Amino acid sequence: MSEHLDQKHAPPRRRPGWSAVLAAASAWLVAGCGGETLQMYCGAGIRPAADEAVAAFTARHGIEVACDYAGSEVLLSRLKISGRGDLFMPGEREYLQRAADEGLIASQHTVCYFVPVILVQKGNPRAIASLDDLTRPGIRLGLGDEKACAIGTVAAQILAKNRLDPARIDANVVFRSMTVSELGNNVKLKALDAAIVWDAVAKYFEADADAVPIPPERNVVSTVAVGVLKTSQRPEAARRLAEFLAGDEGREIFRKQGYTVDPPLAQN
Repeated sequence: MSEHLDQKHAPPRRRPGWSAVLAAASAWLVAGCGGETLQMYCGAGIRPAADEAVAAFTARHGIEVACDYAGSEVLLSRLKISGRGDLFMPGEREYLQRAADEGLIASQHTVCYFVPVILVQKGNPRAIASLDDLTRPGIRLGLGDEKACAIGTVAAQILAKNRLDPARIDANVVFRSMTVSELGNNVKLKALDAAIVWDAVAKYFEADADAVPIPPERNVVSTVAVGVLKTSQRPEAARRLAEFLAGDEGREIFRKQGYTVDPPLAQN
């Protein structure tokens, strides 16, 4: 967020230089109309839709939004340490609930749902058809780091739910990521044979990778919600952004970007 420029009285009859005028104008533009700039902590896997949605919100309301994209666990730590910010939209509602349990959330709104899939190289050369295939010897598997991002936490829940042998899974894991996007990139670059990612992330990489569905009864669906932080200095503007993201226009942007906006038939 911009800082206000120091106000100094110019000598009588002397106009400020162009550099000062441009600096003041730049500061005003960065701050947005009415001096409102919102800071939103946002899960990295939400970025494609969030970028478009906040741009639409700014165009509609004239309020600038600065997004901090990272893994959900990382973001939760950042907002707690800084004691600043206006909104929090992690990749899994559990992180929002943890923040709420610590008294940090004023309100929250459901935006979309993440349905995990297995992302494989284009053409699926290793013939990976199910979760069980992830335990086959020699499969180069990528998973999110449970201590950094939501997809890591949810992937661990999926593996445990299906009682897959942890030793055989660990033997195949060659990469643990800080964000879900890193997993997609590594499958695209053929550094991984498979990774568990969100459905929307798989769609983003559809030109370079294929998605193998996980049956609903074997899957764990994540709810993505946005929360207004109690630390917000602009709670009314933050509430408007949260309602925009969860409203018809915001949901349509998420739908267009490949996110699931209607509750899946089977959850968790």
